[in-house]
Amino acid sequence: MSLDLKALVERYLDTVAAGSAAATAALFTEDATVEDPVGGGEVHIGRKAIEGFYKNIEGAELKAELLSFRAGGHEAAFAFALTVSGAMRIEPIEIMSFNSDGQIVAMTGDG
Repeated sequence: MSLDLKALVERYLDTVAAGSAAATAALFTEDATVEDPVGGGEVHIGRKAIEGFYKNIEGAELKAELLSFRAGGHEAAFAFALTVSGAMRIEPIEIMSFNSDGQIVAMTGDG
């Protein structure tokens, strides 16, 4: 099965912007990992830990915009803008690996 990685990344961004930590964590496999920021010392392992990571932005007014996208195999690298409450804008870069079902297996980001 061929995956539409751009659509999967856009689904991720839409889910993050919707503000539910549980819904965002559901995009990941049960044993997925998130390291954000990469090299920051903490790796969130498993869906429950990943949900805890996303609790930090739960309930915030968020807007996400995909800025650039590259894919190869089951991996995607992308830059996006995340605007918080219309006041703060960050532009992180993330790399994601997906399984054949389109779930996120691993994510690393620059915060």
